[in-house]
Amino acid sequence: MRKLALHWKIIIGMILGVFYGLLASKIGWVDFTNDWIKPWGKIFINLLKLIAVPLVFASLIKGVSSLSDISKLSRIGGKTIGIYLFTTVVAVTFGLLLVNIIQPGKSFSNDKRMELKEQYASNAASKIASAKDVKENGPLQFIVDMVPSNFIQATGNNRNMLQVIFFAILFGIAMVMLPSEKTSIVKGFFDGINDIILQIVDLIMLSAPYGVFALLGGLVVDFGGSVELFQALGIYSLSVAIGLLLMIMVVYPLILKSFTKLKYFDFFKSIAPAQMLAFSTSSSAATLPVTMERCEDHLGVSKEVSSFVLPLGATINMDGTSLYQAVAAVFIAQAFGYDLDLSQQLTIVLTSTLASIGAAAVPGAGMVMLVIVLSSIGIDPEGIALIFAVDRLLDMLRTVVNVTGDATVASVVAASEGQLKYVTDKELMS
Repeated sequence: MRKLALHWKIIIGMILGVFYGLLASKIGWVDFTNDWIKPWGKIFINLLKLIAVPLVFASLIKGVSSLSDISKLSRIGGKTIGIYLFTTVVAVTFGLLLVNIIQPGKSFSNDKRMELKEQYASNAASKIASAKDVKENGPLQFIVDMVPSNFIQATGNNRNMLQVIFFAILFGIAMVMLPSEKTSIVKGFFDGINDIILQIVDLIMLSAPYGVFALLGGLVVDFGGSVELFQALGIYSLSVAIGLLLMIMVVYPLILKSFTKLKYFDFFKSIAPAQMLAFSTSSSAATLPVTMERCEDHLGVSKEVSSFVLPLGATINMDGTSLYQAVAAVFIAQAFGYDLDLSQQLTIVLTSTLASIGAAAVPGAGMVMLVIVLSSIGIDPEGIALIFAVDRLLDMLRTVVNVTGDATVASVVAASEGQLKYVTDKELMS
């Protein structure tokens, strides 16, 4: 077992977790699972979240301050944001094409629709309230939210990651502008902090297979009695899954082939542990430490690029979430009997793209942003009650796409800067 690679251990943990969850649901171990198994999954996620802010802060400062001049930062930043926005638009477009072809909402029975609406009405209400707060603040509120009024408060909540990123970039830019003799001690300090945090990551990842087992075991138990529910939403889930698969198997390989010399099989093998962790945690932020380690040590992306591109991507690159929002919005409209015209669907593209910038890199954040997307096309936001039952599973799948997209963009930016070391097959196996 010790000789197995990390991603195989995680896969084994996932499979055993699913089987345990099914068994526990069948023999009535629900309370035992909730009391004695599920908490270990929460502890594992908390450990990853614990290091998210210090890792992002230290790695961004290290990455930005290592740049020789401000023009280099502007060039790398422009490439990064431009590619992220491009892939997001592609993802939303794919989602709209699929949902219009498959039309999953028209296969939903009225009885089941009303049952789900009643069952998840309370959950939907909380998301609607949160989205209304965001919407009432105006279209530029996401920019306002990027600038913290108190840095200490910003670091106290992973949902404020954009604020941490803003201050870290500002801090790094100031270091670049000052003479090196005045910043050498500070730079050495953050280099040391970054190395310490990465060592903590290695320690936490020793528990990854067990944390994944607990996470999936608890998840399956939570949905153990909802077989009919999953069947009713199967076509919708399939629509989302096909779109996400197209992003991984078509869009990203084409981007890699066009701008790098990486073979996609090697790319996939290198980031597989990050993908497995993304699937089990549903959090790009929680997966970020592993994504950075795999990109640097196994893909050959330089630390200068990875420490800037990946933390930024974990916050603003939400390809999977944006695709899901497009499918979900049209699905809900179809379920309620609405036919969306071209202008409304173009509105979905624009709103989903902008909403992805401000979406938190944590489980469930996409639901709040979906309410804003629905409101933008005049659909009753309470319709999100229809998809709550399968949202957690789809959240896991779309986070895999988000993380894969982050690694793809990091590889492309590194290649464009001449900072992508093409590792050997022997190194890939390590």
